[in-house]
Amino acid sequence: MAKQYETVIGLEVHVELATKTKIFCGCSTAFGGAPNTHVCPVCSGMPGSLPVLNKQVLKYAVAVGMAMNCDITRYAKFDRKNYFYPDNPQNYQISQLYLPICRNGYVEIETEAGSKKVGIHEIHMEEDAGKLIHDEREDCTLVDYNRSGVPLIEIVSEPDMRSAEEVIAYLEKLRMLIQYLGASDCKLQEGSMRADVNLSVREVGQKEFGTRTEMKNLNSFKAIAHAIEGEQARQIDLIEAGKAVVQETRRWDDTKGESYAMRSKEDAQDYRYFPDPDLTPIVVSDEWLAQIKAEEPEFRPEKMQRYKEEFDLPDYDIEILTGTKKMADLFEKTTAICNQPKKVSNWLMVQTMQLLKENSMDPEDIRFSPEHLASLIKLVDDKAINSSVAKTVFEKMFAGDIDPEKYVEENGLKTVNDEGALRKTIGDVIAANPQSVEDYHNGKEKAIGFLVGQTMKAMHGKADPGMVNKILKELL
Repeated sequence: MAKQYETVIGLEVHVELATKTKIFCGCSTAFGGAPNTHVCPVCSGMPGSLPVLNKQVLKYAVAVGMAMNCDITRYAKFDRKNYFYPDNPQNYQISQLYLPICRNGYVEIETEAGSKKVGIHEIHMEEDAGKLIHDEREDCTLVDYNRSGVPLIEIVSEPDMRSAEEVIAYLEKLRMLIQYLGASDCKLQEGSMRADVNLSVREVGQKEFGTRTEMKNLNSFKAIAHAIEGEQARQIDLIEAGKAVVQETRRWDDTKGESYAMRSKEDAQDYRYFPDPDLTPIVVSDEWLAQIKAEEPEFRPEKMQRYKEEFDLPDYDIEILTGTKKMADLFEKTTAICNQPKKVSNWLMVQTMQLLKENSMDPEDIRFSPEHLASLIKLVDDKAINSSVAKTVFEKMFAGDIDPEKYVEENGLKTVNDEGALRKTIGDVIAANPQSVEDYHNGKEKAIGFLVGQTMKAMHGKADPGMVNKILKELL
């Protein structure tokens, strides 16, 4: 009988916090500046410069920890993690090893077997490194320190996950909680959320963990799932062949569908951690914790219940709308303007989701405003445009947040309500299609659909289909 194996997975998730300035200095965290323009003596590691903790970083870290049921450390410290690399100007990273800000938490995820708790070992604050730019043409490597000192939290899970599906469910739960808190946009493709996967395999029933590897370079849920499946297969093949799994850090290449060794996996002692002498300890008071708790937003479970009671939406709609904070906010703001919750929901769930999928975008990438969506809904309600034109206008609005009312006016897209002109066009269509007319008179109801289509074509889509249908039946 073939051996049965179990995969054991834990994650280290780095989240870039949505502060305007860096963790230990006043430099901007804005994305996209010219290289080395968001830099000062502190974040570039100049001798004699002194770091000062950004209070908003601490506030976000504590808020995330509370949302994930963690114990908040009332007396926390920073430590220096020593390593030598060009993107690390100080030759050490300021992080937290001995007294991280959050410990012993959990989040609940939904699996095929039901609800499951995934333990949070700790959440700690740290600074990001710079960025290496490899110039193949000049055969050199450049360093941009704009990102150096950008605030991060690292969420370290317990090894509680057993499949790629559970990992994705866990990451989706983290992303949703953090987005609802406003602590980060958590965009994997832009690097504001990064996951390192620690994975080992063992025989089913074995209590001891196998030798784990760490996989990096995972910038999408798809890549993470592929990497997990690839690494578990690789480790099982090694074990089956009587070879040892080496503890190491591996880099996943999603294009090739394989990983390769980067370096041996370090332990904490390899980094020679010691308390940072330049930063004072963090003392968290009961009063401040109570304040952060009081400022918590409405999370998804409460929001779902409220949508049911307040808007009387179907469960499916609520599931989609509350899946991301961006979508929920857009729904609520638009509904507040037009008071049409179901119509707003339909536009978001159908047309919006379709265009997001077609353009490989996340809900966070939506650019159109609640005001413009409400305006489009009103144009349809007032029969100023028909549903076909509305979809065309919405596509333009999705691409560039155009004003729908202005766009309809400028492009002559308003519905033609001149009954005389409509009757003349319909008369011409009837005269030009005697066979369809005969088919209709012979009981073929579908024939009228063809005549409606021909009329709409003749009117360049600017007629009310309901009125066209009514007049056609009258004339036939």
